[in-house]
Amino acid sequence: MKSVLIIDDEADIRDILTYNLKKDGFDVLTAENGQSGIEKAKAAQPDIIILDVMMPEMDGIEVCQILRSDESTKNILICFLTARSEDYSQIAGLDAGADDYVSKPVKPRVLVSRIKAILRRNQQTNDTKSDNKEHGLIIDREKFVVTKNGEQIHLPRKEFNLLALLASKPGKVFDRDVILETVWGSNVVVGDRTIDVHVRKLRGKIGDDHIKTVKGVGYKFSYST
Repeated sequence: MKSVLIIDDEADIRDILTYNLKKDGFDVLTAENGQSGIEKAKAAQPDIIILDVMMPEMDGIEVCQILRSDESTKNILICFLTARSEDYSQIAGLDAGADDYVSKPVKPRVLVSRIKAILRRNQQTNDTKSDNKEHGLIIDREKFVVTKNGEQIHLPRKEFNLLALLASKPGKVFDRDVILETVWGSNVVVGDRTIDVHVRKLRGKIGDDHIKTVKGVGYKFSYST
């Protein structure tokens, strides 16, 4: 059974989301503020956190940053709830380390579907552990760590997920639409150059030759250099 932690200062939001998630078979915990949410996240290690952005004392952006900076919670999936329609709120949330966001007013069935989609994307990324010791590159999906020639390379979640996707089928060309859908999700608006920027950062960390550009299509991965 997948577990969800809801961090929201509005009791009615917590109640309605708890009802709908439990009806779909989720184990649900709730917290009414950021500090309590952080403590429960560390103790319970939920599969995913639904985190309200606008909360008193400690807002969701700060909570997310604290969770991402803590070794015990840095890999927990986070979906923001945001009442703001402005792009900067969504961008700030993603920059803070969120995996997705849902705008208020919340439609419970839509949120449940989104949570399932996030968990499904994450499972696809984590299904197998890719390694190739012959070429010195190891991608450990369970620990979110890349090792090259014995040296650990710690990547931000999006960079790791992008690398894990490409490396899941060496030699296969992944087009841009598939990459965006799998790594960022269909409901997240990102710039045209987002994939290119992340690929450039990855090449700077693991070497230029593992990720090949297929002009007009997308990218493919090779362990060989």
